[in-house]
Amino acid sequence: MDVFKNLIRWYHKNKRDLPWRRTSDPYKIWVSEIILQQTRVDQGMEYYIRIINRYPDVNALANAAEDEVLKTWQGLGYYSRARNMLLSAREIENKHSGHFPENYCDIRNLKGIGDYTAAAIASIAFNLPYPVVDGNVLRVISRLEGITDPIDSASTKKYILNLLEEKIDKKLPGDFNQALMELGALICTPSNPRCIICPLNVHCNAYHTGRIKQIPVKTKKQAKKIRYFEYFIILVREDNKWFTFLEKRSGEDIWKGLYQFPLIETKSLLQNPIEEFFSRNKGFIRPDDILEQYTSKMISHILTHRIIKARFQMLLLESADEEFYEGFKVDYKKLFSYPFPRLTDRYLKVFVEKFEKKFV
Repeated sequence: MDVFKNLIRWYHKNKRDLPWRRTSDPYKIWVSEIILQQTRVDQGMEYYIRIINRYPDVNALANAAEDEVLKTWQGLGYYSRARNMLLSAREIENKHSGHFPENYCDIRNLKGIGDYTAAAIASIAFNLPYPVVDGNVLRVISRLEGITDPIDSASTKKYILNLLEEKIDKKLPGDFNQALMELGALICTPSNPRCIICPLNVHCNAYHTGRIKQIPVKTKKQAKKIRYFEYFIILVREDNKWFTFLEKRSGEDIWKGLYQFPLIETKSLLQNPIEEFFSRNKGFIRPDDILEQYTSKMISHILTHRIIKARFQMLLLESADEEFYEGFKVDYKKLFSYPFPRLTDRYLKVFVEKFEKKFV
């Protein structure tokens, strides 16, 4: 008997009504898959609708400015997804005449698309028999097969991929893939799975051997690295307007392409951050020019592989010599037009409210 016989039938009856499931447009399916790479469905829904409304097709996205795309993406995290999506849209415009590629290899070669995302797009949009292997699928299959090797090992992933290549429904590969992912999201959840109503429970090794809580097995995670960020919100009044200073993050670190206030990063907490800033930025601002200063509470921002501990130092100054600063000056009222990391954006809203009550 085919283990997966009832899976697609279950999916058609129980699947969630999601906007990217109401279309066969590969562009829209691609956008949804990029968003869902590191994001829950409930959080990603708002961003999917926002992006599709603003960029309804590949051409619209390809012609957008990077800052604009990052601003639209702001708050969703993992910003390399947005940058890669923009680069891929431009490649589709230039290399594929604006038509989304229709074969797995061309899809896989797009920036920011790995095996899983390529298989999802190929199967859902073009009905090609490529199985997807994401976290939900790994959990479902490891329980079904009673796999006790770590699911995040390359050998286990390869074993499961090979198994699914044999079992995938060749007539409805997109539904097969989505059914497995949906089963993992709704029934075969990490904790408290609803095994009693699972369409695969008759064949599930973990269920019948009482090992649901022990499977899947994962390798032990390493402790997250802590990074300390001291941000400096420098405000200067000129001609009855307030100005501040920003810089754009570059390199291959987190938040590439986003904007930030002047920053000092350290491996441990600075005891005198303002003094340190003066010593590193001689000529830009002088201690004697400080009119008022404020220090925020320490804010913890948790990312996948690290923890950011950040503080914001607000300095109101009589003057600043921007020639000695590598960033740029910006009208305070235009701050919200720039894409910031979520950490900064959250604090900025609190800071602006306090600042305007007293000074604007």
